[in-house]
Amino acid sequence: MKRALSTLALAAALALTHTVAQAEGCTKGAAVGGVTGHVAGDHAVAGAAAGCAIGHHEAKKKDKAASAAATASQPAGK
Repeated sequence: MKRALSTLALAAALALTHTVAQAEGCTKGAAVGGVTGHVAGDHAVAGAAAGCAIGHHEAKKKDKAASAAATASQPAGK
């Protein structure tokens, strides 16, 4: 339990050190990854780091897709 709390504290500290644009997806991913790593064994910190990276990557993909959809829906000329 003590290790899980320290992992969550580490994830929160990492999330606060990034700007909002960089941290998008990281907080949720770190929390999920930390819990998953803790359940799997003494891998909570590694799980939090991997979850942060994956969450950030997925958020960037979602933003890129939304941007492409917005560009495609605009008229093709004036």
